[in-house]
Amino acid sequence: MPELPDVEGFREVLESCAKGRVIRRVEVRDAGVLHGVSARRLREALEGRRFGRPERRGKWLLARTGDGPTLMLHFGMTGRLVCGSPDDRIEAHDRVLFTVDGDRQVRYRDQRKLRGLWLADDESGVVRLLDGQGPDALAVDRDDFEAALASRRGRVKTVLTDQSVLAGLGNLLADEILWRAGLSPMGRANDLTEPERRRLYTQMRRTLRSAVTAGCVPPRDSWLTGHRDDPDPACPRCGTHLRRSRMASRTTVWCPHCQPDGS
Repeated sequence: MPELPDVEGFREVLESCAKGRVIRRVEVRDAGVLHGVSARRLREALEGRRFGRPERRGKWLLARTGDGPTLMLHFGMTGRLVCGSPDDRIEAHDRVLFTVDGDRQVRYRDQRKLRGLWLADDESGVVRLLDGQGPDALAVDRDDFEAALASRRGRVKTVLTDQSVLAGLGNLLADEILWRAGLSPMGRANDLTEPERRRLYTQMRRTLRSAVTAGCVPPRDSWLTGHRDDPDPACPRCGTHLRRSRMASRTTVWCPHCQPDGS
């Protein structure tokens, strides 16, 4: 599933491929990924306009067009943004194609189509679509982060992945951050001590910086992420057999030695 580092990577793809370029053609190959806007309306609103500098808000990508509408993209579980040429072979899951000046084409590619594209006519439309989203995990300061956790009674893993609390973290990042912080995913967020909250914040920042540089949550040998899918997964820090459970319908992986449950 695309998480904050992946979407930051998609932002860089859009910026390098299309920033400052005029949108010559919008081709909707599958209107099933459009939300609140028709294919015709999308073409009419965007063709002839120029892509500005894109922004990321949590897991959302905002493609500005100067004083025109803002294209808002969400990648769900399988979405991607790719840059190529209009002459490149069309892939089966290429849903919307944006051809710009310079013989370049940006493609929204998504297998499962769980989210998609929205069009905000103005800034109030952007705000409306992002309503209820918490602060961005890469931008939130420590005081706001600690206050958000201290006020939530849910399990800390569930709180970290709740986009209304903190925007951008998904399943892989939450597991990795908790492992690095030595905290059980099963613990209650409001039971964390102040030193634990600070440690969690520090590890979140470090993990995000590394992952953003990589453009994904990297499956490195020194990371929990690098071992969660092994046939017999072991902790890269202590060698203890990793445990798995289901939490909020997602697979949670942790080390019972490094992340003891204090309950």
